Amino acid sequence: MTNPTTPSAAQQAPAGAGHHHGPRMRWAKLAPEVYKAMIALDAAAKKGLDGTLIELVNIRASQLNRCAFCLHMHTADARKAGETEERIALLAAWEEAAGFYTDRERAALALTEAITVLTEGFVPDAVYEQAAAVFEEAELAQLIAQITTINAWNRFGVTTRLVPGQV
Repeated sequence: MTNPTTPSAAQQAPAGAGHHHGPRMRWAKLAPEVYKAMIALDAAAKKGLDGTLIELVNIRASQLNRCAFCLHMHTADARKAGETEERIALLAAWEEAAGFYTDRERAALALTEAITVLTEGFVPDAVYEQAAAVFEEAELAQLIAQITTINAWNRFGVTTRLVPGQV
């Protein structure tokens, strides 16, 4: 029980700690042309890429961006595509789980992290070259588009606080 001088649990929680409320807005309904454009971009970005690779990229970017809505959706999509629970669980530590991911997947995940975080303000040459060594140039262009697209989706989801499992 709290009194006027005792802060409530919500007041004591650090900024950004768990959200105990619903979405801020239904942006897709309020900006339908943007939503339609994102759907088209998403479909175009996926062309020619392996479905499992797409979901690994989507999950990893969503982990980094802390987008619960996208994590919920893409882990379910990965399972439907035949991805194993073990590989999904290890994805947050993929660099330490080398034997679980192919060279192409590892290159895509490294590129995903570099594009998503942009810690140094650029994608390091070594990361780009690792991806360029295992992907054809057109396929690499699609992969970059897919990584960029999931990051945009994550930003919509996190900003508007989309609720996992709800559309």
